[in-house]
Amino acid sequence: MRVRLEPVNDIRNLSPDDASSAATAISRLVLTDFRNYEALRLEVETAPVVLTGANGAGKTNLLEALSFLSPGRGLRRAKLTEPTRRGGRAWAVAAKLSGAEGPVDVGTGLEAADDAPEEETSPRRLVRLDGVPARSANALAEIAVVSWLTPQMDRLFIEGAAARRRFLDRLVYGFDAGHARRVSAYDKTLRERARLLREGRDDAAWLDALEETLAGHGIAVAAARRDAVSRLSGALSSGFGGRGQIDAVFPRAEVAVEGTVEDWLAEHPAIEAETRFRDALAQSRPQDALAGGARVGPHRSDLAVVHAVKAMPAAQCSTGEQKALLVAIVLADARLQAARVGCPPLLLLDEIAAHLDAARREALFRDLTGLGVQAWLTGTDADLFAGLRGTAQFFTVADGVITPDTA
Repeated sequence: MRVRLEPVNDIRNLSPDDASSAATAISRLVLTDFRNYEALRLEVETAPVVLTGANGAGKTNLLEALSFLSPGRGLRRAKLTEPTRRGGRAWAVAAKLSGAEGPVDVGTGLEAADDAPEEETSPRRLVRLDGVPARSANALAEIAVVSWLTPQMDRLFIEGAAARRRFLDRLVYGFDAGHARRVSAYDKTLRERARLLREGRDDAAWLDALEETLAGHGIAVAAARRDAVSRLSGALSSGFGGRGQIDAVFPRAEVAVEGTVEDWLAEHPAIEAETRFRDALAQSRPQDALAGGARVGPHRSDLAVVHAVKAMPAAQCSTGEQKALLVAIVLADARLQAARVGCPPLLLLDEIAAHLDAARREALFRDLTGLGVQAWLTGTDADLFAGLRGTAQFFTVADGVITPDTA
C-alpha cells in the first residue's frame, strides 16, 4: 500500500547562492591496506574532487573507503574482510572530516585478528572519533551524512525493495541521526525472534518481550521514514528551490513510502500503531515459524518513485530517466540538508558523467557548485568533467597512485 504525505517544504525557495559553505567535507584521507592501496595520504580542499583514470585504477575503491565514514557496509555492500588488500593485515580508513558540528578525526577499519579478544569469533569493525572508541559504526551517523550513486544503483527501481529501503534509510540519516541505531536494533531483534521460532522453543514470555521491543523499534523506524519522505516531497515539488527550469533537465520525482506499518501510522496515533504491530506479530507466529522472518513490519516497506510529468512509475521509465530521477532525488536531499542544518552531505558519485547527457551533466555540475557541496566524482574521461574546471580539484588515478591533474 502507498502512503501519500503532505509535502513539508523546508527549503524555502533556496537558491544556489544561498547555500551554506559549511558542507560536509574531507580535508585529509589516509588509507592502509585498503583494496589496491597499501598506503595513501591525500589532502584536499573543500571543493568538489574529480578522480579520473582507467578502469581498475582504484577510483571506486577510493569512494568505497569514503563510504565507510558512515554506518553500514559501504557502497559495495562488502563483507567486512573483503576490503583488506591482498597480503595486507587489516584495512583502515582515517579522515579529517568537517560537518555541522565542526572538524573531527574519524578512524574506522577491521580489527586485526591478533588484536581481537580470544572470545571474539567473528571480525569486527572498529570506529574511533577524535581517538575515542565508539560503541558501533552507527555513531558515524551523528558526525556526517554520506550519500552515493553508483552504476550498480541504476537498477534500483527494477530490483527488490531491500536496496530501495537502504537508499531511503541513508537519506533518513540526514533528518534523524538515531535512525541507524534503531534500524540496527530492529534487525537484530527480528533475527532473534526468527531464531526462536525456527527452533520451536515454547517460550511465550520471551517472544512477548521480543515482539514488544520489535514493535517499539519498528514504529520508530517507520515514523522516521515517513517524516523524511514528507520533507523530501516538499523539496522535490518546489523544483529545487524555485528553479523552475530544472524540470526541463532533471525530471521531477514524486516519492512515497509504502507498507502496512506506514498505513497504520497514517491512520492512527503511534501508540495504537505500535499495539497493532505487536498484536500482528503475536498472531503470525505459526506462519513466521515456517517462513522465517515476519510477514509484517518496516523490513517489508518500500520506497515508491514516480516520474511526475509522465505520471509513470520509475520502474517503467527508460534507463536514462531512472538515472535522472535518482540524481534529482539526491540533489533535492542535498539542497534540503543545506537549508535545514546549513550542511549538505558528502556526495560520492561513481561514473556519474558517463551516464548523463551534456545538458544534465552541466545541470549537475551547476547544482553541485551552487550548493557548495564537496562531491567526489569518478570517470575514465576527464573531458566529461570540463564544466568543473576552475572549480573542482582534479586528480589522476593509476594503479593506486593519485597525482594532481593541472591540465
